[in-house]
Amino acid sequence: MSETDLESATSIDMSTWTCPVPLRDSPTIVMGHGGGGAMSGELIEHLFLPGFGPAARAEMGDSAVLARPGGRLAFSTDSFVVRPLFFPGGSIGDLAVNGTVNDLAMSGARPLYLSTSFILEEGTPLADIGRIAQAMGVAATAAGVQLVTGDTKVVDAGHGDGVYVNTAGIGVLDDGVDIRPARAAVGDVVIVSGAIGVHGVAIMSCREGLQFGTTIASDCAALNGLVADMIATGADIHVLRDPTRGGVAASLNEIARIAGVGVSLVERDLPIPEAVANACSLLGLDPLYVANEGKLIAIVPAQDSERLLAAMQNSELGKEAAIIGRCVAEHPRMVVARTGLGGNRVVDLPIGEQLPRIC
Repeated sequence: MSETDLESATSIDMSTWTCPVPLRDSPTIVMGHGGGGAMSGELIEHLFLPGFGPAARAEMGDSAVLARPGGRLAFSTDSFVVRPLFFPGGSIGDLAVNGTVNDLAMSGARPLYLSTSFILEEGTPLADIGRIAQAMGVAATAAGVQLVTGDTKVVDAGHGDGVYVNTAGIGVLDDGVDIRPARAAVGDVVIVSGAIGVHGVAIMSCREGLQFGTTIASDCAALNGLVADMIATGADIHVLRDPTRGGVAASLNEIARIAGVGVSLVERDLPIPEAVANACSLLGLDPLYVANEGKLIAIVPAQDSERLLAAMQNSELGKEAAIIGRCVAEHPRMVVARTGLGGNRVVDLPIGEQLPRIC
C-alpha cells in the first residue's frame, strides 16, 4: 500500500458510522450482506445512505417511481451473480431480464427498456456467453421489452466467476396506479401467486449435486403480464412484491416494517410443493426463507381479494395463487405464522441468506 493510500484509509473515521451489529463486528463484507435480510438492510441504512448523503432517495423499493412531465416513470437496476450460470429452468440470462422486469412490475409499471452490462472473466467459453445472450434476447422478447444499451468489461482469470450481469430498466405507470409497501393496511389480505421456494431449491440441487427424487426447475418468469391482468380488474392493489432473496419471509417483514402493520400467516395455506418441502426438510431450511424468481405477493383490501384471486388463477403464472394471511393490528411490524398444531411462531427477518448466490 502506498503512503497516499495509507493516509486515505486512515482518514476514514469509522467511529462516526451508525452501524449496529453485525457491521461493527465485521469490518469486511461477508456473504450475508448480499442476502436481502437484516445484514443487507444494515449495510444500506448505516453505510450506503449516510455515505450518499443528500444525494440519496431512501424509499428503499425494488424500483423508484419518478415524476416527469406527462406521467410517471419507474426505474430499477439489479446485478446477477448466480452460481451456476445454467440451472434447471433457466440461466443467468433469463434471470437478469426477468428479475429487472419484475422489479418494475412490482410498482405497477409497464416495463419498456432495459440496459445490459456484463463483467466477463478471462477464459470463459464464448459458447457460454452466447447461450446467455440468446437467453436474454428470448426473455426480453417474451416480456415485451427492448434491450437498448449496455457495456462489457473483462477481468483477469481468477478474479470473477465466469459472467456477472447488471441490468437496469425503465417503465411507465398509468394514472391512478399507486402500489407501494406503505399502503398495506389492517384488514388487507395477503395473496401469493403460486408455489414458493422453487427457485432456491432448484439452484441448490444442481449446485451441490443433490437428488430429491425429481427434477426441481426454477420458476424464473417475467410477471408483468400477470400484473397487468391484476390491475385490469380494478382492484385497489396496495402492495406488490416479488419475494426473491430472503423469500416470502423477508418480503413480508419489510412490508410490515414500512407500513407499521402486523402480518398473520396460516402455514397450512402456504403453497409449498412436496418436492420443495422434502428438500427443505432434508437440508434444514424453511421454505418461507427460500428465494423465488417467478412469484409475487399481493396485498389488497378484503373486499377486492376474491376478485383479484380469480383473475390471478385465470393466468398461467397465477393458476396456483392462494390467500395465505392477513394484515392485522396485533404484533405491529412483525410476521407471525399459525402452525398446523394451532400455535404461533414468529417469522423473523433473516440475518443473511440461507442459499447465497441464487440470483
